[in-house]
Amino acid sequence: MSYPQPHPRFSVLSNSSLSSGEHLSPASSSRFSLPLTPSINTASTPKPGARPNIYDRPLNKTRNVEVSASAFAFLFSEIVQYTQKRVNGINDLERRLNTLGYRVGTRVLELLAWRNESAAKAPKRETRFLPALMSIHTHVWRAVYGKPADAIEKSVENADEYMIIDNDPPITRNISVPRDMSSLSCSSFTAGIVEAVLDGLGFPARVTAHNTPTDQYPNRTTILIKLEKSVLEREEALKT
Repeated sequence: MSYPQPHPRFSVLSNSSLSSGEHLSPASSSRFSLPLTPSINTASTPKPGARPNIYDRPLNKTRNVEVSASAFAFLFSEIVQYTQKRVNGINDLERRLNTLGYRVGTRVLELLAWRNESAAKAPKRETRFLPALMSIHTHVWRAVYGKPADAIEKSVENADEYMIIDNDPPITRNISVPRDMSSLSCSSFTAGIVEAVLDGLGFPARVTAHNTPTDQYPNRTTILIKLEKSVLEREEALKT
């Protein structure tokens, strides 16, 4: 009996890594073992003065909560190092970072949509690409990184290409890329977030990250968005 393969966006580990014995099993680590006694109906009332569980707080109350920059840098550094040990080259590493970002992007879009519907009297969904792109530039960037992106540009040569510019991406401030991997862009993680949001809004595209440093901004990054043909055709139809 054959089983369907997982969607490539939600499969990070390769077949080679699985075949080498890197899989989770109840016997491999005690932290994955089941408790000896059933946990149903055993929850006790919280003690007076105990801090509330983060999952019990309304989502709207976490709107302006900030995460420690050092904690985020440490976590993302560990993600990059963990992924780097399981790839065959720079392209494979960027692809996997993109996949991880795609998972985050689906949740960011769901959270922002829920907050918009709960806060606005007449919430609306963008049906045109440019307003949706502006929303990503402003609201998605602020939700993830605490600030909007710096600019949006349109390709002069190709009508299906747009770019989001971030002069100082917070995600790469504490990443030291080796000289032999100078072409690596860890902002592929951000590209995955943007691609997931665009897919969820109905604007399928291929999104990649590219290092475009300048003298003033050595960490400047360009998120390149290449729209599918169906999006351009729909935009033209909506103009009439």
